Amino acid sequence: MKIIEIEAIPFAIPYRKPLRFASGEVSVAEHVLVRVHTDDGIIGVAEAPPRPFTYGETQRGIVAVIETVFAPQLAGLTLLDREMMVARLNRTIGNPTAKAAVDMAIWDALGKTLQMPVTDLLGRYTDRLRVSHMLGFDEPATMVAEAEKMRENYGIATFKVKVGRRPIGLDTAVVRALRERFGDEIELYVDGNRGWSSSESLRAMKDMADLDLLFAEELCPADDVVGRRWLVEHLDVPVIADESVPTAADVTREILGGSATAISIKTARTGFTWSRRVHHLAEGLGIDVVMGNQIDGQVGTACTLAFGAAHELTSRYAGELSNFLDMSDDLLAEPLQIRDGYLHTSPNAGIGIEIDPDKLARYRVDR
Repeated sequence: MKIIEIEAIPFAIPYRKPLRFASGEVSVAEHVLVRVHTDDGIIGVAEAPPRPFTYGETQRGIVAVIETVFAPQLAGLTLLDREMMVARLNRTIGNPTAKAAVDMAIWDALGKTLQMPVTDLLGRYTDRLRVSHMLGFDEPATMVAEAEKMRENYGIATFKVKVGRRPIGLDTAVVRALRERFGDEIELYVDGNRGWSSSESLRAMKDMADLDLLFAEELCPADDVVGRRWLVEHLDVPVIADESVPTAADVTREILGGSATAISIKTARTGFTWSRRVHHLAEGLGIDVVMGNQIDGQVGTACTLAFGAAHELTSRYAGELSNFLDMSDDLLAEPLQIRDGYLHTSPNAGIGIEIDPDKLARYRVDR
């Protein structure tokens, strides 16, 4: 079970249309496939989706730090040496997505070695998660039409609406149009990606007070310490911290400081090992958790599903598991299938996925 090699393979797959939100725009999934090889011939895989406008990581940076720093540090460790792995990875500041992908690929290799699904190793509370779909910036009619398609084709009944534009009426009109079209058939929540000020956020939330929103996520900047606390005090909707809580320490700061009342766990930035720590902290604090999405492909989505289904707390709400539908293709030999609004975990060992070698050869950009 010794780690003998770690690969970082950059690949690029276009989106069907650009995804627009307050902190940036994505038209191509320029991600990194991480493969961990063991001396038993096992290969564990995971996906690193860089988000330079959120965490400062780039595709080339992820490849470089894995190949030149992480791979040498972890070579020779066994798949069970997770605390030593964490200690060595933590020597390097930042790089959360690169660390997370290495961690999840190690868990995938462990599951394959033991012939057990990773979600079983993590706890397996359920075998499925309800799916939430993210709606990026567009006109109200276009976003309503996309929601209609998701309802009809996949049975999705929870939608996260990107907000944060100016004037705020651009976004409140979208949310209102969705509620008027679907009524109580769907759950709605909003995500500002830190785009508004605290005062703008409060005005927008008052405008939407009658729309029965489930959550409000990262409406204003994380460094607006006083403004965020003031906003939370004036809202009766749970406020999710996302980009502002990449570590368990950050969760403690935001929740105890009164800047948020719920959190998003993204395995793309905290892997499985660090996500467990965040999850247990959330349990202890008694706060809600949503399984978030970093615009992952199907590899990353399978990781989110495996972790979310493993715990009761992370499976209470719909997980953000559908953004791979916006990609023109993916790397899996057997694509994930959303049915009746759910994604089901795989009974296969590890994360339960298999990379299609032909697709990887087609989309990798290092050859």
